[in-house]
This record gives sequence, structure tokens and C-alpha cells, in this order.
Amino acid sequence: MSTQSIRYQDPEVEGEYGYAMKGADALVEALEREGVDVVFAYPGGASMELHQSLTKSEKIRTILPRQEQGGGFMAHGYARATGKAGVCMATSGPGATNLVTCIADAFMDSIPLVAITGQVYQQFIGKAAFQETDFFGMTLPIVKHSYLVLKAEDLPKVVKEAFYLAESGRPGPVVIDIPKDVQQKVFEPFFPSNVEDLDGYKLDDPRATDDELIEVLNLLSKAKRPVLYTGGGIISADAHKELREFVELSGLPVTHTLMGLGVFDPDHEQSLYWYGMHGTVAGNWAVCESDLLLCAGARFDDRITGKVDKYAQEAYVIHFDLDKSEHNKNVHAHFPIRTDIKYALKRMSEMIKSGKFQKPDLSEWLDTLQAWKKEYPFKYSKGEHITAQEAVDVLYDESKGDAIITTGVGQHQMWAAQYYRFKEPRTYISSLGLGTMGFGYPAAVGAKVAFPDKEVIDIDGDGSFLMNIQELATAKIEKINAKCLLLNNQHLGMVVQWEDRFYESVRGHTILCDPENIGGPDNLDAIYPDYIKVCEGFGVKARRVTKREELREAMKEMLESDEPYLLEVIVPYTEHVLPMIPQGKSAKEMLID
Repeated sequence: MSTQSIRYQDPEVEGEYGYAMKGADALVEALEREGVDVVFAYPGGASMELHQSLTKSEKIRTILPRQEQGGGFMAHGYARATGKAGVCMATSGPGATNLVTCIADAFMDSIPLVAITGQVYQQFIGKAAFQETDFFGMTLPIVKHSYLVLKAEDLPKVVKEAFYLAESGRPGPVVIDIPKDVQQKVFEPFFPSNVEDLDGYKLDDPRATDDELIEVLNLLSKAKRPVLYTGGGIISADAHKELREFVELSGLPVTHTLMGLGVFDPDHEQSLYWYGMHGTVAGNWAVCESDLLLCAGARFDDRITGKVDKYAQEAYVIHFDLDKSEHNKNVHAHFPIRTDIKYALKRMSEMIKSGKFQKPDLSEWLDTLQAWKKEYPFKYSKGEHITAQEAVDVLYDESKGDAIITTGVGQHQMWAAQYYRFKEPRTYISSLGLGTMGFGYPAAVGAKVAFPDKEVIDIDGDGSFLMNIQELATAKIEKINAKCLLLNNQHLGMVVQWEDRFYESVRGHTILCDPENIGGPDNLDAIYPDYIKVCEGFGVKARRVTKREELREAMKEMLESDEPYLLEVIVPYTEHVLPMIPQGKSAKEMLID
């Protein structure tokens, strides 16, 4: 039984230990015991008790977003930056449903998130009461687990379970839905010390056997064109150091998904950087031509494989993954291995160092890859106007590559990954599986809360940024110094690119300003909306750049600011993200020019 200070004592209720709490207070204490230091929470009728309890906490900072989705993405950004579960909170009905996209986003990218929602009184559940939704039911397909807490006494146990589930194994989101009467009930709580104290829990630590790993190394020793392909699982497992050692000991070329950016130095001679629809030619062609493909902590997403029946056709596929449901889901794995990837990489390195493994001669293969890297780098042309690529390039230079970058979704998202060279994990934070516009700035706010002394910049497009622009108010009022590099082309750029490539440039509602008077570098007066004035209304510093000679100095001004800051760069909408693998095509059919 806990003997910590009493947060709420009902004078008419004395437990055996004289220790009684409201359900809402018990929830907050349970969060404190999990080490939660910040909650992103928007109040409402069904969650007011929770907020009243949060006001009494001396350990938890409660940040008020300006919309629940903003709060959910702040929690996501916090989780991506730290590796710990981010916590968001909303009321019932529309407050809860505004979190659905955030929960789905975390589910797709395997991010630990605990979403707590108020619910109507139990007596009204199922009766279409004011602001009632079946949040438990509607989130079941997009969570690791959902709880509808019907007994206040279960709250401490539920919170302990929820954080364990969110953070262990393959991370993901967990929902805790709490009716108002449960929040108000006074009871004598019991707080379990650890998960092992809970019934039915058996810690699962799957590890590859030595026989399996020896077989992998034997296959590698005979390969002529092997490639190691890694994903976000390396970051979730905190296995980037083990990856780097294994790559250098084995001599393998390595490429990543966007979720895996930062796990390996892109300037390393064995790095092919990232591959996929807009990734490097060398990375895509290497996988396409490989005879042995080792996949570690990734899931063969369609943006990686292109046309599946043309994907790595000659490769023997080895798939390391903690989640066995990913084996053979998208691509057939000849040798699926369920394992903690950190352990597998470390153990294979130990085996190589023992001298029993014959390192393959990959000199010819590596020469081929180096030639592709040299011939087909990411590149852009400098014309009359600043391009988005150039702006990202200058940001990388001026920030010395030492920043956490978040993004919205679209062309800018890909250019950020191409021209900001990520050398450390948890520095590229983007909505990748779900591809949610409006993600970038609130995620930057969450990451900045996690690392207040680190530079955090949202590289965004005007379409994405506008979707959650209200979170400028959160940053200003809460004094969270999150920056935004806004690449404004007045269009939904990625959709426009597809229109240009595949729809004869017919604009299907992709222009964000007046279609009869399109704003841009050559028509500054028509730019809409005026983001500088919008920022002025929020009290946020902002500056617009239209000329190349102003760009570098303006970038320095943004980086040196000790307040939230928006730097708007006006760019043409005619630029396309290249390379590009058209949908339904293979890597060998990439569009390069």
C-alpha cells in the first residue's frame, strides 16, 4: 500500500490506512509514478475532474494546446524525441474524436502514446448522451490496447499496464477512457510497483538463437551483392550503436527507410542513405540488384517496395523483426527471425570478432555502389528564385546539422530528408505511415518541450502548416521556442507534382490562393494568406524572404531567436521531388531527371 502524501482525503471515508483519493487524483499520482513530466491536455465537461487534479501536481507540467489534434501531435513529437510515451488528454465526444488521427498516426509509425479521455457518466453510456462517443470501440483497430475503466479501483493498475504496453516490444498507442463517475469516486488506492506485480503478465524478450545468427553470417559470407535495410525498429530498440558496429565489421552497405533516418552516418562510405519512392538512386538500385537482403526493424512498406513482384527479385530475404505479424505480410521472407534487433546485431558482431566468420569480398559490389552514389546524388538547380531544396540546404549549413527537424507532409517533407543530412537518431520526426498534414509544428512544440536546450525546427509547407496553425498560440503563451521554416508555394505541392506527371497538369483543387491571381515569387502581392500578419496576431516573430541574398542572414536570425519564430520563404510551385518511383513501377524505373 502506498504511504505517500494524501492528495485528497474524504472526511467520511477512512480506509484501513486512512488513505483515500478521488479517481482523478489516483490517475495523476499513477502518472507521476510512471515518470510523466508533461501532459498535453485540452479540458471539457467529462475531463474537468482530471484537470482539477493536474493543477495540484508538482511534478507534471500541463500544456494547453489550442486543439486536441495539436495536443496529440505534441505528445507524438515528445515521444519521438525521447523514446518515452507521450501523454495527451481530451474530453469525451468531439474532444476524444479529435485525437483519433493522432492515435492512428502513432499506430502506423509504432510510437508510444498514452491517450487519456474523459467519458460521460456510466449511466449514460450507450444512450446518445451529450458529447458521448464509443471511443473505446472506435479506436480498437488503431491501438495496441484500449481501456474503458468502469471501476475507480482499477485506475492505478490500468495506468501501469498502459505505459508498459505502449513502451515495450513494438511500441504503440494505448487509450484510457474514464467515465466521469469513476473520476469522482473516492476510494483507497493500491499502486503496483512494477508490471511483474500484475496478474497475467509475462515479460517477453524474443532473441534469435545462435544457430539462426550463424546461418545469417554464413549466408552473408557467400553473398556477392548483399544489402542491409533498416527501419524505425532500430531507433525503437535503441540499437543504432550496435548497427554501426555490425555494419563496419561485416562490410555491408546499408540503407534505411525514412523512419530509420539518423541511425547511420550518411557520409560513411558504406551508407546508401535512405531509399524508397523519393530516396537515393544508389539505395534503390542496390536493393533491386541485391542477392542477399537483410531487413532489420522495417516492414516492407509500399513506398519502399514499389511494385512488389519486381522488388529485389534475385535476393534471398532475411527479415529480423520483433513483431512476427510483419513476417511475410508484404514481401516473402525466406528466413524470418523474430528477435530483439539490438541483441541480434550485438551478438553477430561478437561472432564476427571471434574470427569464425569469413568476411566476404565486396570490393566490386561497393565500387558499383560508389559509382551510383557519385553519378546520381540528390541535386537541384539554382535559378532566378530560391527553391525549397536550397532553403533546406542553407538551414542545414547554418544549423551545422545539429537540430531536431519535424515536418508536415508533402514535397517539403521529402526535401527535408534529402538535404538535411541526419546523423543521429530521433532527429527527423515526421508522419510517415499515415502521412498526416498538420503534423509538423505541434510535433516541434512537443520535441522542444522534451529538449528545451536543443534547436527544434519544423520544415513545413503552407498547406500542412495551415492545418494546425493555431498551435502558434500554444508556443507563444507557454514560451516554447519552436521554430518553423515555412516553404510557401501557394499550392498542395506533392499533389500538384502528381497532377503534372500523371494528370496532364489539370489542377484538381490544389491551389491554395486565388486561382485567378496565383501568388508566388513573381506575384508577391497575391500571396494568401499573409502569414507575417497572422504571426503578428499571435505575437510570434516572423519574416518573409523572397531574394536569395537575404536567405542566409534571415536563417541566422531565426536560429538566434530565443522565441517562437516563423521564417517564410517564397518558392515556386513548379519544382518536383526527384528521384521518384512512379506508383506501380519498380526501382529500376525511377524518374531521375
